[in-house]
Amino acid sequence: MRKLCPNFDREDGLETILEVPIPEEMFASMGSNLALRCQNMLTWMKAQTADKWSSPIIAGRFNELSFLLYIVGSPLIPLQEASTAKYIVQQYIAATGGQPALSSVNSMCAIGEVKISASEFYQSDLRVKVGTTEEMGGFVLWQKNPDLWWLELVVSGCKVISGSNGKLSWRQCSNQQSDISKGAPRPLRRFLQGLDPRSIANLFIDAVCIGEKIINNEDCFILKLETSRAVREAQSGPKFEIIHHTIWGYFSQRSGLLMQFEDSRLLRTNTEKDDGVFWETSSESVIQDYKYVDGVNIAHSGKTQVRVFRYGSGSASHKRELAETWKIDEVNFNVWGLSNDFFLPPLGCIRNNL
Repeated sequence: MRKLCPNFDREDGLETILEVPIPEEMFASMGSNLALRCQNMLTWMKAQTADKWSSPIIAGRFNELSFLLYIVGSPLIPLQEASTAKYIVQQYIAATGGQPALSSVNSMCAIGEVKISASEFYQSDLRVKVGTTEEMGGFVLWQKNPDLWWLELVVSGCKVISGSNGKLSWRQCSNQQSDISKGAPRPLRRFLQGLDPRSIANLFIDAVCIGEKIINNEDCFILKLETSRAVREAQSGPKFEIIHHTIWGYFSQRSGLLMQFEDSRLLRTNTEKDDGVFWETSSESVIQDYKYVDGVNIAHSGKTQVRVFRYGSGSASHKRELAETWKIDEVNFNVWGLSNDFFLPPLGCIRNNL
């Protein structure tokens, strides 16, 4: 991962630290030599302004990338429910380092890279080409024990910032003109892809074991979690309603580790008509490459497949499939000096909640 950028204003000046590191592969694709790559990076960085996004061509590409990043890169997950399968969760806690090791972690910083792609767009029975190719990028994720978190995700010049201060969660794109999306506090889905064992254990501690399944040649227990009506109502907003949200976790019978994570959500957006428009999103994450970091066993790579369906009275139905491949390059626990002020929401969220 490339973390530094040359100082373009002064040749003898110190290099600039990038807010979000980018993959070396992405930097290498910016030009045939170092000087050209650096110049193209400067152009790319200067493009992150509102006047540049006003161009119809750039705005169209931005909307496409925003869709990918919102659905795949930074989705949120509902809070936990009630039920049984505590033994399987206890085995998972032991497999990821044990309760003392997990309890010793009060903060975390993770740096990683992603590759995101999308299928062609299907509207009714027609296939619509959108010209999306595989996009590369990187992310930085901060967390503090465990309800405070902050994610910065950059893919091909489009940046998404999302976070939670324990009282509300929010999400915003780099386009200065875009609205801030906010709601009740929720964990980030990326934590539940093997990166945060404590959040995974807390989520599934009250799940139900519904059977077994083979995942990547591993016999796994299946834990299922249905979101209650009270939680769905708390997670809904004035413009949308969550009809149902179901989560499945596949835990290896041999190692005890989480091998696959799935969730399915049905959401209805409120319109002027009574019927509304329905959005059904289903995600499937295969979790791989577990390694110990300071005594905690966490996943360092994986793949996610997402299917999005839209339908409803008066609305043309469409469907699309998205894919993400992710890799964790660096993880640090118990970050010195990471205060609660770091997780404050954007000014727009604060004003709207006064």
